[in-house]
Amino acid sequence: MRPDRRFGGLGASLFGGHRAPRPRQDPLKSTLRLNPWKIQACQQRRPAALYSSEGRLAESLAILHHHHHDWTLVCLSLLVAVFGSWVALDLASRVQTHLGRARLTWTSTAAIAMGLSIWSMHFIAMLGFDPGVPVVYAPGLTALSLVLAISSTWGAFIAATRPGARSGHVLLAGAAMGLGICAMHYVGMAALRTAMTLDYRPGLVALSLAIAIVASTIGLFVARQPRTAISRLLAASLLGVAVVGMHYTAMAALELTPIPGAASMASMGVPPFLLGVGVAAGTLLVLFLAIMASLYDQRGNILQALDAGGVGYWEYDLRSQSLQASSQVKALFDLRGDEDLTLEHWLGALSPEDRTRRDRAVESAQRTGGDYDHEYQLLAQDRWVNVRGKVIYDQRGRAVRMIGVVLDVTDRHEAFAAVTASEQRHRLLTNELNHRVKNTLATIQSIASQTARGVASLSEFRRAFEDRLMALSATHNVLTQASWEAAEIGDLLAQEMAPYPAEQVTLVGPSLRLPARHALALGMVLHELATNAAKYGALSTPNGRLDVQWATFDIERPEPMLVLEWRETGGPAVSPPTKAGFGSRLIKVSVEKDLGGAVALDFAPTGLVCRIEAPLQPISESPVRLDA
Repeated sequence: MRPDRRFGGLGASLFGGHRAPRPRQDPLKSTLRLNPWKIQACQQRRPAALYSSEGRLAESLAILHHHHHDWTLVCLSLLVAVFGSWVALDLASRVQTHLGRARLTWTSTAAIAMGLSIWSMHFIAMLGFDPGVPVVYAPGLTALSLVLAISSTWGAFIAATRPGARSGHVLLAGAAMGLGICAMHYVGMAALRTAMTLDYRPGLVALSLAIAIVASTIGLFVARQPRTAISRLLAASLLGVAVVGMHYTAMAALELTPIPGAASMASMGVPPFLLGVGVAAGTLLVLFLAIMASLYDQRGNILQALDAGGVGYWEYDLRSQSLQASSQVKALFDLRGDEDLTLEHWLGALSPEDRTRRDRAVESAQRTGGDYDHEYQLLAQDRWVNVRGKVIYDQRGRAVRMIGVVLDVTDRHEAFAAVTASEQRHRLLTNELNHRVKNTLATIQSIASQTARGVASLSEFRRAFEDRLMALSATHNVLTQASWEAAEIGDLLAQEMAPYPAEQVTLVGPSLRLPARHALALGMVLHELATNAAKYGALSTPNGRLDVQWATFDIERPEPMLVLEWRETGGPAVSPPTKAGFGSRLIKVSVEKDLGGAVALDFAPTGLVCRIEAPLQPISESPVRLDA
């Protein structure tokens, strides 16, 4: 073979290795390579005497015919390459869920896992290669090959997975990573020390470089995109096979030439097989730890997200009946984070009906494999919780544990209760409005009818009818200010007495709120009394006085009794009417029918005295004195 068809001594000259000076060789010996057909042809063309020259040819042929690969270590190197690729791709997927320093950390971890697995695959495969003579490895160059593998993958992963990286950047990063991996391989080969020279075929060297670049580029593109577990496993397998293919393509480019007169090198103290298994075990351990760190980080992120959302996490062992819960769940039971939440504590917070329902739901979930989703009320804590979970089965199909979450849904139940109460209130108010409108119309009809009977002219009817409608409107105003729930007796009197001098009117009584229906009826009564006093009674003269007092008394009845006394003094002399007018009839009807009470009118000569007694349900009561 011509010198320009091989990298003569590339491993020794390019990477600074040491090799004994090659003495002038016989032409036959210079052609000896790891190609048995070349040796056979030389044997046929040269005389036997030449083969015994210096006693070397037989030894060289024996060496050449004994090189091989340990297939156990070959398979182990493939396993390391595939598993390392899978770990690197899985760790790279963590990059998509982080920002800032955490993103850089997971990118670096993925790159280190990839670089370490590629280097381990190379070193294990090299330990499985037996050239037929003892070999050793230079520690410095071996360490340098590891640094090249990790640094090239780290730089490529950083460049390809950074935000904003485009396809062109990934292609450049893939080319750089492929060059680094190829350099790692040939530096590792340069670390090999044996009684042979290492030469390389340029074509296969270029092919190994191309395989390294293509495999690296594919790996970077896969690492950039989130993948399913199946697609990630497939990509890792293809990537691992490509990396191994690159290595053995580079090994196929290797040509070994025995060095005549070179002293045989002492073998390594540790058998290559045991060393290869040890390197593989160490690498797999590191990769497993990286996977565990990824899972722990993922679990931590999930728990933090649950905690931020106010969602508690629980786990229930069906065999030991033990319960594990997060701090969010414990807080629902008024427990601290360092206190244990036992199953007995959990069940003790439920009502007997909820405990029975919970037992049936757990049994059904284990039997059918369906979701566990129920809501319970924690009696002692006065909370509602929504408990959701799934059953986990072992390989034999037996239910072994349940995991799930707990949500505090107290606000939702309170909102539902408020909505239900609001709907009931709305229906009640609608019915009450209908009733009040009907009553108001009936009252207006009655006022119109009674007013028409007691007047002599249309103008008098109009004046009297408007006055009574205004009184009804005033009472409505007082009720409207209180949302038509209740009205103060003092407010009703103050509204009615507002047009009259304050020094003539005295109002004394407790703060008493009347229901709307009672307030309307009492307002009409007070208006009739005030109108009569202004026309014929104490308020018709400057010297007249009006005293109104009211109170409530408990006289062994279900409801307290309201007693109101209207007393006029200092006005014109009063005589009993010959017949009952509209005002008297309206007062009697309002008190007896609307208030369910009794009224007494005393037309004493000194002034009118009206006493009203009616059962009421007061809302609040506190003694006050009101002077109108």
